[in-house]
Amino acid sequence: MGNIGVEDLSSITAAILAGGRGIRLRPVVADCPKVLAAVRGRPFLSYLLDQLVAAGVREVVLCTGYMAEQVRGAFGDKYRSLRLFYSQEDIPLGTAGALRHASSFFKSESVLVMNGDSFVDANLRDFWIWHCALGADATVMVVKVQDSGRYGQVQMDAEGHLLGFTEKGEEHGPGWINAGIYLLRHAFLDRITAGGVVSLEQDVFPACIGHGLYAYRNHGGFLDIGTPEAYASAESFFAGLAQKRFVLLDRDGT
Repeated sequence: MGNIGVEDLSSITAAILAGGRGIRLRPVVADCPKVLAAVRGRPFLSYLLDQLVAAGVREVVLCTGYMAEQVRGAFGDKYRSLRLFYSQEDIPLGTAGALRHASSFFKSESVLVMNGDSFVDANLRDFWIWHCALGADATVMVVKVQDSGRYGQVQMDAEGHLLGFTEKGEEHGPGWINAGIYLLRHAFLDRITAGGVVSLEQDVFPACIGHGLYAYRNHGGFLDIGTPEAYASAESFFAGLAQKRFVLLDRDGT
């Protein structure tokens, strides 16, 4: 399999899917989009942006929809070292439709895509290196959780070929799930039908099994704030990450 390029993450455009309505979260977050839900006094979205800064990304497209003006008002055109661009949907287009709508912003051969309502403790550079080494058209980051029933499981072989998806609720117990972070070649995005509602998870990925679709196993922590119960755990999740990084820095003596 050939290498798809030697560019590092500084030359890759990232896209964050930030247009969800967050209906399940309404009982506890009613006055703002869920990407702005406060965690430890900060918008949830800021944690994703910090992760991109740490990885060396320079440009991010925020795919907005519901209460889009609040997202732009909160972050403007710059966040730390990141330049921010906005692709606003007038009507919901689904996760794949949102990316197709934003395609004019994507200048790099591959796009790093993140769900705006979840966070993965992952080394994004390692993810990129693995994706390049395979010459993959699309790579889905997967994580192992104790109860996969809420998400649906991902099946893959030892080499990382993605073999299939199990629907939500069909299987419970420990399993690998879609973590909501992807590396997608621009040519892969061009296959998405323009107009209408199209889902990466339900429409695009299942149709691409056996055609350059891979799964990257990540062993770090995973948080999805899509429900009130999960959102309630966000404070302790990020407190734990901060403590972990403090310990690592202390061990390194820096």
